[in-house]
Amino acid sequence: MVNSDGINSLAQQLSSNQPSPIVDEKITLNRMQVADDLQKLLDILPEEIRLSIEQHPQRDSLIEVVMDIGRLPEVRFPQGAEYLSQTPITIEQLSYCIQRVGHFSGDNRAGIERTLHRISAIRNRPGDIIGLTCRVGRAVFGTIGMIHDLVETGQSLLMLGRPGVGKTTALREIARVLADDLRKRVVIIDTSNEIAGDGDIPHPAIGRARRMQVARPELQHQVMIEAVENHMPEVIIIDEIGTELEALAARTIAERGVQLVGTAHGNRIENLIKNPTLSDLVGGIQAVTLGDDEARRRGSQKTVLERKAPPTFEMAVEMLERQRWVVHESVSETVDTLLRGGQPNPQVRTVDETGKVTIVREFPDAPVILSPNRSVLSPVVTRPTGWRASGQMKPLSHSSVEGYEENKDFEQLLNESWHQPEAFDKAVRMPGPNGEDLPLYIYPYGVSRHQIEQVIQVLNLPVILTKDMDSADAVLGLRAHVKNHSKLRSIAKARQIPIHVVKASTIPQITRVLRRMLDMDDPGTLDTIELRLFTQSGSEDEIEALEEARLAVEQIVIPKGQPVELLPRSPKVRKMQHELVEHYRLKSDSFGDEPNRRLRIYPA
Repeated sequence: MVNSDGINSLAQQLSSNQPSPIVDEKITLNRMQVADDLQKLLDILPEEIRLSIEQHPQRDSLIEVVMDIGRLPEVRFPQGAEYLSQTPITIEQLSYCIQRVGHFSGDNRAGIERTLHRISAIRNRPGDIIGLTCRVGRAVFGTIGMIHDLVETGQSLLMLGRPGVGKTTALREIARVLADDLRKRVVIIDTSNEIAGDGDIPHPAIGRARRMQVARPELQHQVMIEAVENHMPEVIIIDEIGTELEALAARTIAERGVQLVGTAHGNRIENLIKNPTLSDLVGGIQAVTLGDDEARRRGSQKTVLERKAPPTFEMAVEMLERQRWVVHESVSETVDTLLRGGQPNPQVRTVDETGKVTIVREFPDAPVILSPNRSVLSPVVTRPTGWRASGQMKPLSHSSVEGYEENKDFEQLLNESWHQPEAFDKAVRMPGPNGEDLPLYIYPYGVSRHQIEQVIQVLNLPVILTKDMDSADAVLGLRAHVKNHSKLRSIAKARQIPIHVVKASTIPQITRVLRRMLDMDDPGTLDTIELRLFTQSGSEDEIEALEEARLAVEQIVIPKGQPVELLPRSPKVRKMQHELVEHYRLKSDSFGDEPNRRLRIYPA
């Protein structure tokens, strides 16, 4: 075991040795390391109970201690539960424990300062405490190795599972990885102080992430909104979304472009679909009456269930066991399949005692059908030689051992954020209008590869993505990542490779940078083809809504300097309109209540 003083060094050690992305059928995880501060929990227990636990052979795997007045003290381990003694618990022993823990909040939970332990109370009718459940809180480093690639995508992630399966432990580790390794602004909404521990100073296990405490459990949804409005987070971490107001707040946050990582009780997504309180997390369910022709075409009844809106969380993980997780890469596809009476085919990721992760489909023989938004990306074409014909770039000499090791570490780090296999076909280089070599080879760093490829495809740009720094003509990176990565800057400088940055990984910013890199004019207007950049499915409704926003900007907001209100649209379409307005470097805001919520565009 590792004590609390060693957590910072342990986190630094692990952050420099994260598991590689899952590209093969089996990978090897780093050995999980645990910090539990168990002695601090034992110190609050009555002496006879504490001594019995300290001498127990399974002491290090202790899950919780249960003490109820008039009943025998019980300890629970992964293998089962057992009684510690034949002497019933007295009111004096309970009082001894209560005096040594923090304040019990409205959810009847308390903690021990600077630890992750949780003490839950059972009260009688008058409100007196007659029972305690003392659960051991552990910071487990390396527990999210199975889903490290999902965390890096920037999409919202929902963790499902029964109590005690490790949701909060995984949430804590996700917060640390996002804050320390990916350098994101992370805010944790810690209602019961279970993620970051009791007291005003958060536990070191959450890394650089910030923690907002909640005065009363019923105010959690208000604190969620306050975090977004006041503290500019890139990621919000929420534990135990359980009420309709919290589900609504989560949707509001996701609509503002903030990544959400949350947990909810329920083993499978089917549980959420049937739960009227939480069904909005997966898009909500509504009854739709079909016409006669459509019902005949579908071969179904005239009244069917359909998804009401896009899901709040794009991806979901069902934590069936501690070493067996089911991954739904697209929650919308899973919900639609279930409502149509089909059987989804998600990934099943398991880890064995040696740390190897096996990834299979739940139904290996079933065909895997992906929607256009999640289709397999085309292979990346790279050059084996790689240097520009102009001779402006020179390969870095490996005569210096120190420089070579730095380059080696850097390449290993960047390979961790690249998930697709790479082909090694040759592309013919042609001279461009300004004498440059085309196509342009770009090394993306921290920017969504899917969005870059979408821009390249729609605008038909002569650009090819590569994971080989030797063959790169330029680096396209996220400003926050490039700013905090001196190795990237030093290697690019040594190889004379220019670095272009975007503030955020959005379609408008990526489009502007690629046009600038190719010396193309950045037009103030968009045509119908370019509007497809901002759509997800390319449907007529989406194109119509974007065309409405384009005409409003180009004919009223810019030339006349007047704000414009658009027609009511769904959250999904409004998000597209927001991105389109951003292309013109204008500001927009959503206002009104559903289903009449709409966009307002402001002049510069």
